[in-house]
Amino acid sequence: MTSPTTSRPHETSPYDARPWLPLYGGRPADIVPEHPNALAMFKAGLAADPDGDAIRYFDGVVSRAELDAQSDALAAGLRDNGFGDGDRLAVYLQNVPQFLVCMLAAWKAGGVLVSINPMSRARELSHLLDDSGATVLVCLESLYGDVARDVIPDSPVQLVLTTSELDYQTRNDPRLFSGAQRVRHPGTRDLLDYIEEHRGEAPAEARLAPDDVAMLTYTSGTTGVPKGAMNTHRNVVFSTTVYRDHWRFDGGSVFGIAPLFHITGMIGHAAISLLAPMPLVLAYRFDPAVVLDAFREHRPTCTIGAITALVALINHPAFERDCFSSFTSIYSGGAPIAPAAERAFREATGHQVHNAYGLTETTSPMTGTPFGVPSPVDEQSGALAVGVPVPSTVVRIQDDDGNDLPAGEIGEIVAAGPQVVAGYWGKPDATAESLPGGALRTGDVGFMNDAGWVFIVDRKKDMINASGYKVWPREVEDVLQEHPAVLEAAVVGIPDEKRGETVKAFVSLKNGTTATPEELIEHCRAAMAAYKYPRVVEIVAELPKTLTGKVLRRELRG
Repeated sequence: MTSPTTSRPHETSPYDARPWLPLYGGRPADIVPEHPNALAMFKAGLAADPDGDAIRYFDGVVSRAELDAQSDALAAGLRDNGFGDGDRLAVYLQNVPQFLVCMLAAWKAGGVLVSINPMSRARELSHLLDDSGATVLVCLESLYGDVARDVIPDSPVQLVLTTSELDYQTRNDPRLFSGAQRVRHPGTRDLLDYIEEHRGEAPAEARLAPDDVAMLTYTSGTTGVPKGAMNTHRNVVFSTTVYRDHWRFDGGSVFGIAPLFHITGMIGHAAISLLAPMPLVLAYRFDPAVVLDAFREHRPTCTIGAITALVALINHPAFERDCFSSFTSIYSGGAPIAPAAERAFREATGHQVHNAYGLTETTSPMTGTPFGVPSPVDEQSGALAVGVPVPSTVVRIQDDDGNDLPAGEIGEIVAAGPQVVAGYWGKPDATAESLPGGALRTGDVGFMNDAGWVFIVDRKKDMINASGYKVWPREVEDVLQEHPAVLEAAVVGIPDEKRGETVKAFVSLKNGTTATPEELIEHCRAAMAAYKYPRVVEIVAELPKTLTGKVLRRELRG
């Protein structure tokens, strides 16, 4: 296998031998996807099961044939409106069926899907529309009135199609839709009306090459202004095939826990439902009680979501072990998993949560626990492995100069493979910095053991320097989560006159439990070196998080 690498070309490295391959259990070392582009995935699934369910949304169902017809009509309308090859269609939506309609329509019209976090406010939305150059925006009516209306006049958007979370279903669950109502906004068109106007039409077949951009997915912006990762059709098809063939997302139905705007949701929910093919079950946005009810009703077989979401489900009063009885494959990505959380989930549900690790720039999976294989815990650091590199992928641990480090040594995690993006939209300098030679420098710090298991220590920028000693927040958080009263923990560095920085922990507690800051400090002090344990603990009702479940440490720093 030939992969781009940042290592010096004349050197050989143990990473090139891929020592993790025996852990695949006989599954192929490399994946050669059978489809040239993401639209071809859908067409193959459509041909195999035209009358099968494509989407289930509360009491509503959309068949594959109807999804094809609606996306054809939307694509035809876009082309009639001047949308051309390579143009960008932005979606500002929650987990609703319209997302898949727009994704397919963008590709059928020869364009690119731009996914926008529905939590984005006016300043953020303005930047994303300007940066992507999107000429079409599909937006929830509520988001248009609250945010987009004031942004559109100064943006490149020429056509706004609004839609409602109430469409495609009639149940109107009050836990999610209380107070929701249809609102028409001047200067916009209704998405479903627009589709009906073009019902029966279809655009000329799009010529989508493997290296054409399929999606622009924006980085979270935690280290600066968000950048648009150019996820190509080759990236999308490869990563989706990893889910199907390597992680066993290959039957039944997939439940959409992760937000569809996020790379995990786009690949591990939307794209895999097209490839498998299998129904995608959606529930608008994450509400533990609603999700548990949907599990009982739709009996999904596979999902991937942040561990924070999975923990919320098993700690909800409505949880019953039977809720998870239909599942055959459960993965977690988007946020680190503490060993205590992994054990709690297994004990509660009877299912292993397989750890996975990837970034926007790796089109979701980069490493993952092979299906059915337990994830080891490193004895020294206490970290749970985030898996081994997925097929056709080489992950290295490197120093700041790009030299490979031996097994067990801590350095930056660097990945090369068919899922790594070509670069950032319109940002050649950022591309050269983060993707030298085509390999991604992740900014995450970790190590690999002799067997090929990858362990993440933390983000480079989150390291705490206390009296000259390095303290990685993740290690302290894992120790805190061993305490029986702790639900979640986040650790940051705060200024300290004597130590330069000292360790502060923010902790939320499980329902019905109590613990004092002093008790939690002592718990850590007994388990950690003196320079590591938190000197300050603040108990909070809930930790601030992104929509994808990542804790916002920058908000905790104040």
